[in-house]
Amino acid sequence: MSLDLDHVRQVMDEADCLYTQQQVEAAMDQMAEAITEKLKDSNPIVYSVMNGGLIIAGQLLTRLNFPMEVGYLHATRYRNKLSGSELFWKARAEHSLVGRTVLIIDDILDEGHTLAAIMEYCRDAGAAQVLTAVLLDKTHDRKAFPGMRADFTGLDVVDRYVFGYGLDYKGYWRNAAGIYALKDF
Repeated sequence: MSLDLDHVRQVMDEADCLYTQQQVEAAMDQMAEAITEKLKDSNPIVYSVMNGGLIIAGQLLTRLNFPMEVGYLHATRYRNKLSGSELFWKARAEHSLVGRTVLIIDDILDEGHTLAAIMEYCRDAGAAQVLTAVLLDKTHDRKAFPGMRADFTGLDVVDRYVFGYGLDYKGYWRNAAGIYALKDF
């Protein structure tokens, strides 16, 4: 069942813009430069974490000018809700990961439980190296483990419910061209 579209529009109308499209694009340029420097000679497999990583991966991959294989993984804890629960796998890797460098692209590192589980899955499947790239890293002390950070991060974001550029509000606004925070959340 979809939400009332008037409510969905109101959420956007009242949201605070934390980062503009231009700021996000500049952050992705910097991420691409760092990723290229590190992985240009490694023949990586690059996985987008669905659904949130789709927009980030689509825009980031076109900035990476080196050979790679591309695929997707789909593991979620949110399932269109505002908070997460147990990990639910919808799609696992189709490539052999044995001996390969794997780059996982996702939208946000919040608490990091989903990303940590995906990294463990890739290591268990034989990956030689597993690296992560996220557009946003939420600043708080509730990470899956102390000091958890992605290998490549675009922007740090405050500890609020955010959406846009792949992140959703109850399944909507992944397409918003900027990073927005819910009003009063």
